[in-house]
Amino acid sequence: MNYTAYLFDFDYTLANSSAGIVICFQHVLQGNGYRNVSDDDIRRTIGKTLEESFSILTGVSDPAILEAYRKAYVREADVYMTAHTALFPETASVLAELKKAGKKLGIISTKYRYRIRELLDKENLTRLFDIIVGGEDVKTHKPSPEGLLFAMEHIGVRPKDTLYIGDSVVDAETALAAGVDFAGVTHGVTTAEELEAYPHLRIMPSLSGLL
Repeated sequence: MNYTAYLFDFDYTLANSSAGIVICFQHVLQGNGYRNVSDDDIRRTIGKTLEESFSILTGVSDPAILEAYRKAYVREADVYMTAHTALFPETASVLAELKKAGKKLGIISTKYRYRIRELLDKENLTRLFDIIVGGEDVKTHKPSPEGLLFAMEHIGVRPKDTLYIGDSVVDAETALAAGVDFAGVTHGVTTAEELEAYPHLRIMPSLSGLL
């Protein structure tokens, strides 16, 4: 795969933060009387915005209530998230090999940029990335191509020279909307069959398939 830039989703693509996400959601949900939401229900919303996830999990549509839940989640995440997030075993070595080969690297995620940087700083990987676009950096979230297009413009690459790597159908839709090739990784809850329904270069069990 001879691309100039390799741009990645974060959750379930580079790192597994599902344990931290579940803890934070359950604290907020149970604190507001929602005691019957399963951990698997929460995991299936990973990759969506916090407001979208809370709406799906609670049935609430009131923007003010969803914003209050979002703020409560962020407070929980400040305590629990980084400590309960781990890179996938191959992540660091694959990123290092791509960077060694002269590739430009970036992250486009609905997760907040500062939260992503917390883990990357902890793992001494921040230096490998040319750009990190988080949820606070865009007006429209994936599958809108806004974040992906901004990243390509910022690092000076064309869509035809860019590969976007993600774990969900939202990531596949984002790549399609931005006009870039897509590679899927099945680290998360989305199956290979679900990803294969979208245009793709390949669907991989791990990021090692990029090398």
